[in-house]
Formats: sequence, C-alpha cells, structure tokens
Amino acid sequence: MPSKPAPLSEDEALKESSDYLRGTIAQSLADAATGAMAPQDAKLLKFHGSYQQDDRDLRNERQRQKLEPAYGYLIRLRIPGGVLSPQQWLQLDELAHRYAAPSLRITTRQTFQFHGVRKRHLKAVMAGLDRVLLDSIAACGDVNRNVVAHNNPYLSPLHQQLHGWSRCLSEHLLPKTRAYQEIWLDGEKLAKPEEEPLYGKTYLPRKFKIGLALPPDNDIDVFAQDLGLIAIAEGSELQGFNVAVGGGMGMTHGDPATYPRLADVVGFCPPQRLLALVETVLAIQRDFGDRSNRKHARFKYTLDDRGLDWFKAELQTRLGWPLEPARPFRFERVGDRYGWMRDPSGLWHTTLAVPSGRLRDTEQTAWLSGLREIARIHEGDFRLTANQNLVIAGIDAANKPRIQALLDRHRIPDPAQWSGLRRQAISCVALPTCGLAMAESERWLPTLLDRLEPLWRQAGLGEEAVNLRVTGCPNGCGRPYLGEIGLVGKSPGRYNLYLGAGFDGGRLNKLYRESQSEDEIVAALAPIIERYARERQAGERFGDFAIRAGYVAAVGAGREFHDRTA
Repeated sequence: MPSKPAPLSEDEALKESSDYLRGTIAQSLADAATGAMAPQDAKLLKFHGSYQQDDRDLRNERQRQKLEPAYGYLIRLRIPGGVLSPQQWLQLDELAHRYAAPSLRITTRQTFQFHGVRKRHLKAVMAGLDRVLLDSIAACGDVNRNVVAHNNPYLSPLHQQLHGWSRCLSEHLLPKTRAYQEIWLDGEKLAKPEEEPLYGKTYLPRKFKIGLALPPDNDIDVFAQDLGLIAIAEGSELQGFNVAVGGGMGMTHGDPATYPRLADVVGFCPPQRLLALVETVLAIQRDFGDRSNRKHARFKYTLDDRGLDWFKAELQTRLGWPLEPARPFRFERVGDRYGWMRDPSGLWHTTLAVPSGRLRDTEQTAWLSGLREIARIHEGDFRLTANQNLVIAGIDAANKPRIQALLDRHRIPDPAQWSGLRRQAISCVALPTCGLAMAESERWLPTLLDRLEPLWRQAGLGEEAVNLRVTGCPNGCGRPYLGEIGLVGKSPGRYNLYLGAGFDGGRLNKLYRESQSEDEIVAALAPIIERYARERQAGERFGDFAIRAGYVAAVGAGREFHDRTA
C-alpha cells in the first residue's frame, strides 16, 4: 500500500483558513487591552512585513511584577535593490523618531527595519510608508522576500539594469491579496472572490530569497540565495544570467538533518525568458516543498531530497525549453568598496561603513542627524547594501564638498581608518529584541572586534580583508556560515566557532570549536592569526589557509557541513 502523505503543519492550516492573509488581524489591532496580537495573527503578521517581539532585557522583571511582556514590533521594508530617494529617507527618519527606537537598521537583505514599534502605532507607520511609495508587503513570511542586487547601478549601464530587474522581479512575485491595503491603508475589500494565481491559498512552504550579482563582485552572497542570478555580460551588454538554485543559511543546533547549503549553478537564461524562469522555479518549490515539517521546508531540502537532475527535468518540462549551458564567470570578493568613487558620467558616490547596519545618534557618531541633513541637500539617492552598509550615490561634483563637510561634522567614521577585519564584519540583531536569539550579536560585536583587531594589526594584517560574521542563533540571518571566521550563538555568552569559508562566497565554513566563551574564542584565534601572517602563501586568504593548515576540512556540499570525520 502507498504510504499516507505526511500531515500538514499548523502553519499550513493557518494559511489555508486565513482568508488570504487577513485572519483576525484587524480585531487584534483594535484590542487595546494588550500590546500583543492573537497568536495566529502574530504569525500572519509576518506576511505583512512585521514580527511581534518583546524586550528580553525587561522580560524577567516584568514577569516578576506580573506585567505582560514589553511588546514591540519589527517592521521590515520591501526595497528592491535597496534604493531610496532623499524624500523617502527623510520620511523613514521621521517615522523612526516618532514611532520606533529611534534608529534605522540596515539588514543583510538590503532593506531597513524599524524596531520597538507599539501595536497602536503599526497602522501609522504603514500609512507613513505608503505616503512615499514604500511598503512592507512580503518582506517576511512564506513568500518571495526582498530581492537584493549589486548595490550601485550608477557605476555602469549593467548595474542600472540589475536594479531594474530587482524591482521587476519583486513586483512580479508580490502576493495579489488586498489584505495589506485593507488592514493598514483602510482600503475597500473587493466584492469578487480573491485569487492567488501563483501562490495559491497556502503560499510557499517557507520563505524564498532571490539575489542578482555582477561578477567579479559577489557583494550579495549570491550562493546563499534560494535563487541566485549571476549577470553575464559582454562589455556593457547584458547577455543574461547564470542560474543558481538551492542556497540557504538556516539550520538548527543539534539537528544534523538541517544544514546551510550553497546554491548550484544549473544553466544560463537570456533576459527575455527570465520572468518565466523565476516564476516556474517558485512554482516547483510551491508544489514540492515540505509542508509538514517547517525545518525541512526550504528549497535547498527539496533539491537535496529529489536531486538536481530531477529539478532540471521538471523545470524543462514546465517551461517547454531547456536552460542553456552555464557561461564562464569569476567572483573575486564579497563585501563593499568603501570611500569616494567617480563614475564615467562625472557623478560621485561614497560608501559608508555602518557597524552592524545600525543608524542612530550617539555621543561618538550622529548617524541619523548627519544623514538627515545630507538628505535635505542631496539630489541623487541612497543605496543600502547586503553587507549592512550605505552608499550616498549620484552626487554632483559641486555638492561633494558640502556632503563631505556634513559627514565630518557629524563624526561619520572613515572606513579607511579601520582594519580589514572591522570593515568586513557583519552581525544580526539578536538580543534584546529577537525572540530566537540564544546569545548576543550586534551588542557584542564591538567588544569582540576590540579584542581581535589588535591581534590582526600586531600580526601585520591591518589592511588584509577577512570575512567575520556573528549571529545570535543558528538561523543564519548574518550569513555566518560564509564567514572565514563565523560565530554562531549557542547559549548566553557562548558561541560555535567556524572557520574556512571562501573569501569569494563560494565555500561554506566548518565547525572548529564548540560552545566557546569570548576568552576562549580569542585564545583559539590568536595563534591561527599569528600563523596565518607568518605562513600564508602569496594571495592566500584566511579561509583558504585554515583549510591548508589543517584546522578544518573543506566543505563541498551542505550535507557535509556536520560531518565530524571530514
């Protein structure tokens, strides 16, 4: 007898009965007796770009006082390619000051998050976004999320085309439900029955991420995407995209059936066929992804369970045409290029290094105040990067001295003064707001850098770039498994230490030490850094050295990530 299909997860039943993501969100918003949403509405809220959280620094004290948690909400924006006008920037700045931390945080998906928004202010923030043609639709949830792309389209016509594609794909793959407009913008509900022609009533089994990269820069970590599109060009002419499928960073501690995975390149697609390709890949995951076990529901597991040959055959059957053979390409680096650059048209651009992507005013640096003044005189735009940094782009030569003066006046740091270790560092938010965090990340990174940076400089490696990634849990928001040095929270004050990722983003790292304290991490890395400085070969990167020197084995595929014998 054929085996019975696995039962659907609770989340699948919730989506099925949600009336296309409406649920009872409107009723939960109207309940002034609590700062929380009803549990099922809190889950549906993710599809609208928001997470219910609480301040974990206050949790125990509020529990002792028999008060409910200090609920606040994360709101994540949908900003394809990370591009904002000065007018949009000023509106986000105002919303942050009126309703959030106040701060703006650049995420590794090339967008902004507000933190600490109260339930009673959610509609005001959503309406404020809408006034400047922004939204948070599908920034979270089991749908295609914010589409990331190489961060500076002004550098060449190719960059401009990539940004255009990021917007096109994002709009094309948006859910069609009017729930967002009805709930947050007081829009009228349509009289006719609603449909989701691509997603269906239950949407995708899990989140789906798309990114566009332009060699030789892999500044979006294209192999970490469910669907990575690698631009292939001849001169300034875009020929199409190599297609990479099945990337994803998340895993669960102690569960070897979960693991990070890098995307596999499966062929080449010309531009005129790209929309059909992307929609079809999404549909395959919709139809075959695991809907009974959410830990096994990402596209990477669908591919590993069924095989790449199966996927390519299914893709060709649905499309009616095969992918062309992949074309040659080469990535040389991840990360961003800092400082001032001038493009062929004479416009200037400057890339600022933003620690952990957090923009706030402090005694050391007046980020928000400085950028607010710049936005008032800037005639170009602002561009967020997938490495949590910021580009002020399209600056006229006459305006360049004024913008530099404002950067200086507000003490915006010059990344040229930083070590290569600090310039490449990335962290997730973690405590106190993330409910999944097992350890500190953003708040701990400066302390860790203050201890590691002297070792890096003393070894004579000051300008040498190395990818350092820190996250508070194993879900991988900061892409820690692509860090040449990766630290993943295991419990309060303790982290798993990973080594050996590729500097170009093309190889995962591997566990070196488990459940380490800060002192143990520094003690473990100190002799490796010293030896790397002394024994490295010409052009050899830190991750490559960690493998050649025998500290860890190279990871060829996601399923090898947990192999202790390799």
